[in-house]
Amino acid sequence: MRYTDELDTLRTARDRLRRRIAERLAMEADAPLSEHWLTAADATIEAWEREGEEAQDQRAFRPLGPLQALLADHAALVERIADALDRRLS
Repeated sequence: MRYTDELDTLRTARDRLRRRIAERLAMEADAPLSEHWLTAADATIEAWEREGEEAQDQRAFRPLGPLQALLADHAALVERIADALDRRLS
């Protein structure tokens, strides 16, 4: 049986979501996926995280668009990674 680390699995999922966010940004701009869109995805993720829960909670009763749903999923994965790291340090 092969050992799999929970953190590796979570980090892989996070990286896949980053790419899906980049793909979504490129699609919305009607442009091909390139390194530019991966950089834009990082900036978009960072801006979403800076917004904080308060701003995101205000949208709780409105439907999320496809990009916002991906960003919310990414934030949840980042939180799960932080929780897993905290458990390891305890």
